[in-house]
Amino acid sequence: MEYRSVYRLMAYLFFAYSTMTIVMSYIPLYFQADGLSGNEVGMLMAIGPFATIIAQPFWGFMSDKYKTIKRMIVISAIGVVIAAAGFMLMGQFYGYLIMMFVLFLFLSPLTALGDSLSQKTATLKGVSFGRIRMWGSLGFATTSLLTGYVLTTIGVERVMIPMIIMAVLALVMALTIEDVKGTNKPVTIISALKIGLNKKLMFFLLCVVFISITHRANDSYLGLYIVDLGGAESLIGWAWFVGVSAEALVFATSPLWFRKFNPLSFIVIAGFIYSIRWVLMGMITSPWMVLPLQLTHGISFGMFYIAAFQYVNKLIPEHLQATGHVLFITTFFGLSGIFGSLFGGWMIDGFGLKALYFCLGGSALIGVAGLMIFNQKTKVNSSAA
Repeated sequence: MEYRSVYRLMAYLFFAYSTMTIVMSYIPLYFQADGLSGNEVGMLMAIGPFATIIAQPFWGFMSDKYKTIKRMIVISAIGVVIAAAGFMLMGQFYGYLIMMFVLFLFLSPLTALGDSLSQKTATLKGVSFGRIRMWGSLGFATTSLLTGYVLTTIGVERVMIPMIIMAVLALVMALTIEDVKGTNKPVTIISALKIGLNKKLMFFLLCVVFISITHRANDSYLGLYIVDLGGAESLIGWAWFVGVSAEALVFATSPLWFRKFNPLSFIVIAGFIYSIRWVLMGMITSPWMVLPLQLTHGISFGMFYIAAFQYVNKLIPEHLQATGHVLFITTFFGLSGIFGSLFGGWMIDGFGLKALYFCLGGSALIGVAGLMIFNQKTKVNSSAA
């Protein structure tokens, strides 16, 4: 079948994001159950994004240089399986610190390169990027829900067992996916570094950081917030299931709405929704009230991610596409993850989780203001041209 490679890629994304959700949703609870403080959990959740900043540009560059995304994905998947197994041998704060760094050196490109390959495959096959990418969201949602019930039964201290299972399945599917050949134009370190000289791209990414910090802080501390409000581990799974299912719906329907307006308009709207979402999160008193608010995750993240990903795609030369995609993802999930985790841990210890969410609402508004200025300048420059 012509689209058999697309279906295999969908299956790969399902298990790659399943692996990611276990880390993002349940590892903080694993650390907390081991007696670590809010600041220590924040540092551990920040070391992963720090490793991401190092790893993702490297893997993106290597993919462009050697004209293969598949091989880099397979190497990353093998690394995740080995790192997850090694994690089980560690204990105490500094041991966890080392293994979180090693784990994310391989885990972060697992999804970033998968998204880049999805974009290239969508263009090659004439299908929607969103409809391929939604399978990553479905994997994230389904696994987060099932893992909540599994850990309620076996205990959160055994969180690495379901993670290794998902990582092995991702590796198996990675071996079956089809590569997309790049252009013949050579890629050098100098040409890749020139992306950083693109002032328009850099200002856009700066605005993105103020919004993506809020997203990443919530990723790290949503589970702790639900437990703090009196909820069970299974409710964490339901919260992610509701949010990411809504996200998958947005990805699936993207061909119906995405091309009707400027992508920057969707990004600004999503930023406003983020801000309102965090303020309402700070006001809730029952853990079950998280669930209806999680429905807005689909609009906020789903709309923001697909519009921003496509917009960045227009700013990057074709032979540097994987590098450009990974730069955006590194900013969204890496740099913002460091700030979000460290700031979140400090806020939790000093002021509590509710205060954290109110601050996240303010940060998202700053990002929206920056994007509106960026949008206006873009229109002015386009008119002048």
